[in-house]
Amino acid sequence: MYREKTITELKQDLEQGLTTKEELFDKANRLAHYFQEDYNSFVTIIDRPKFKEKNSSISGIPYALKDNFSTSGILTTASSNILKDYIPVYDATVYKKLKSAGATLVGKTVLDELAMGGTGTTGHTGIVRNPWNKERMIGGSSAGSAASVALGIVPFAIGSDTGDSVRKPAAFGGIVGFKPTYGRISRYGLFAFASSLDHVAMFTRNVKDAAIVTDVLKGYDPADMVTLKDDEKKYVESIDDDIKGKKLFYIKEICDKELYKNSNDKELIEVLDKFNDLIEKCKALGFIVEEISIDKKLLEAIYPTYMCISCAEATSNNANLTGIQFGPRGEGDTIEEIMFSSRTKGFSELIKRRFVLGSYILQKENQEKLFLNACRVRRMIVDKITDLFKTYDGMILPASGGIAPKFNDSSEKLSDRYLLLENHLAIGNFGGFPSITIPYGFVDDMPIGVNITGRIREDDLVLNMANKIETITGCKNIFSKVGDIDV
Repeated sequence: MYREKTITELKQDLEQGLTTKEELFDKANRLAHYFQEDYNSFVTIIDRPKFKEKNSSISGIPYALKDNFSTSGILTTASSNILKDYIPVYDATVYKKLKSAGATLVGKTVLDELAMGGTGTTGHTGIVRNPWNKERMIGGSSAGSAASVALGIVPFAIGSDTGDSVRKPAAFGGIVGFKPTYGRISRYGLFAFASSLDHVAMFTRNVKDAAIVTDVLKGYDPADMVTLKDDEKKYVESIDDDIKGKKLFYIKEICDKELYKNSNDKELIEVLDKFNDLIEKCKALGFIVEEISIDKKLLEAIYPTYMCISCAEATSNNANLTGIQFGPRGEGDTIEEIMFSSRTKGFSELIKRRFVLGSYILQKENQEKLFLNACRVRRMIVDKITDLFKTYDGMILPASGGIAPKFNDSSEKLSDRYLLLENHLAIGNFGGFPSITIPYGFVDDMPIGVNITGRIREDDLVLNMANKIETITGCKNIFSKVGDIDV
């Protein structure tokens, strides 16, 4: 069944003559159209692909690309009205590498507008629904990419991760979401949100597939000044290495259920119970897993620190979206009036709020108190985790405090669950650490995910540890339960 097969399995089918790249694309294309009305994964579905004969691990494999990666000659909107008709004249490095490797683009996926948000509800073409339950979110901002893999339309999809934008939707969709080390993959051609936090990331059907895709995409790019020199490793070759004696830690203040016993949050307690069960299984595998403690005040500062830095950087990065260079021209007699009109009509309320926040944070009289203090707190958090990584090989935590929220759910922004369990994934962006979410069970018939984060530049070890943990979760290919058709 196509929807259950991994990249490796599909590649074997191609090599054995059991299928062709044209047949694989046709299956993906038909599924994309079939599911589009109900789930809204795509801004653009490609109906006339360009095939290349290449000898690579992903040649002939269908994939989806988040619609904030520049694709020459193909509509690229970032799911914003201000870019609704924008067709780039150049290719993002990621897209160029995928084309060169012979992968076949199925479509450009919906995101939260300009990649800002975690709900999948603010894209200009409509909301993205969770394949497990259409009344629930898939999360964001990489919502469409997550849904396209969870639905089995494609075996892998590319997203971007600035705070948790791939790893949280992966948890809500029952799939794998991997964010490599900052700079491991070029961001040239990725529309900038918050440049010090932005990572190229991916969704796959299992951990090995994440290693395969990363092997294709990683490497130095002179067009992106922060890219790392290629480490010359093949991550897929070390994916099955022995992990006996590897040390993991989890943070008591985030996942000790005693801290939440008065919350009456049964969903959260069940998530933590399953997490504790998984920890025991990890120990049986050969991992050393220990509980550590971090000042709760520092952990509670993750969310406000992220908001200060990301809003400030977003305001600066998107200052060119004026209606002059890009987007529908606004009305007015002066440039200022035209820009005001264009940005007022071109952005959703969420985006306008973030830009207002960012402008306020960057005002001269506020920079020291807000922006620079946020940068200092970020450094304190990163230094603490880096110090722990001198003793431990990785950090393991629930990816979320619960299952995918319903669209009308509201959350208490000052609760421990929100400040701690729903926002700790931003640590991976603060420090540029490689970080992966894999499914590890169900609560109320909805998938939940566990996250493993490791030392910078040790992407191979993070993938290796996650691959080993994947063998004990019993959740491989759980996405195959979604939907009721095959092609």
